Amino acid sequence: MQVFDTVRFAQKACPNLSVVALMRKLGCVVDAVSAGEIVRALKAGFVGGCDKKQKAPQIVYTADILDRDALELVKKYDIPVNVGSPDMIQQLADAGVKTELTLRVNPGFGHGHSRKTNTGGDLSKHGVWHEQIKDCVKLAQANGMWISGLHMHIGSGTDFEHLAQVCDAMVDASRRLGGHLRTISAGGGLPIPYHEEDKGSRIDVKAYYDLWDNARKRIQQSVGHDVNLEVEPGRYLVAESGLLVAEIRAVKKQGDNLFYLLDAGFTDLVRPSFYGSYHAISVIARDGRELNETVDVVVGGPLCESGDVFTQEEGGFVVTRKLPKAKVGDLLVLHDAGAYGAAMSSNYNSRRYAAEVMYTGGKLEVVRERQTFEQMLQNDRVIDF
Repeated sequence: MQVFDTVRFAQKACPNLSVVALMRKLGCVVDAVSAGEIVRALKAGFVGGCDKKQKAPQIVYTADILDRDALELVKKYDIPVNVGSPDMIQQLADAGVKTELTLRVNPGFGHGHSRKTNTGGDLSKHGVWHEQIKDCVKLAQANGMWISGLHMHIGSGTDFEHLAQVCDAMVDASRRLGGHLRTISAGGGLPIPYHEEDKGSRIDVKAYYDLWDNARKRIQQSVGHDVNLEVEPGRYLVAESGLLVAEIRAVKKQGDNLFYLLDAGFTDLVRPSFYGSYHAISVIARDGRELNETVDVVVGGPLCESGDVFTQEEGGFVVTRKLPKAKVGDLLVLHDAGAYGAAMSSNYNSRRYAAEVMYTGGKLEVVRERQTFEQMLQNDRVIDF
């Protein structure tokens, strides 16, 4: 089966240094959406610059703005930029940066499994509006830079009907860029089956590739030379590899509803609270007893927020889940938490970041220590009143 020329890991899904380093070992390059992600990529062994012998640079900075930290690192390490706003081009020029540019294009429409993951259309902040491509080309050329790539990502949860529209939009955008085009990026958003009943039906990666390859061939015919085809998966590579393991600390009735309350909350896995996302749940009996009886239960966390519930749907509607009858001290496992789990964790309610453990080489290795209270407070200061 033919494959994408370049796989660029979207490290925002799971930026742990060991994970990013593993992606490098497996042959991926990496995307960085902040100054901190550039630092992580460098720490994991990726290098900046544009090696002409390679089809793709090891690190690309992709964002809709250049804050001052990112601009400094882009300049220092000669990191190519995937531009998300025209202002970024001028800011690079003003800073004396003449790096390789690609253009993230908003084609005027979007799609996603949630309104919050729809990254296209006129209500999305992402990308350069498709009607401004030529203006960006002129601005770049006026400052001694060339736009050599196009990137298009309109949301997560890709289906082929919308993907075909994206491919057509990429072909249309390429006509406005001209012969300098060397790379097109399919973006990310490849779904994984979160629901148990969907595990047998996964996205057809070959069909996904074929649609993009067809678009690439149409573009090559137009520009008259080969074009590199990139894909930028994050969740697809790591989601099913991660679990959130918590302890049940309270079992209680609220009217007719039974609740399991955990020592983990949306500070550890925010997707259910943020998107109404579904995660499969398992229960492990600490004492090894059989778990034959099931009950309808709401699973929540310890935070002082009504939205701190793992069994809810988009819009904040709390629902029950049929789970084994458990007691305090049993473990509860939230599945498919490898993407946007630890990556989106926070210190809200002054809760510490959880430890991260990787199973590799037949053993468990701690790849992030649990945060201490001292580490959580180390940058705070009590002033003299």
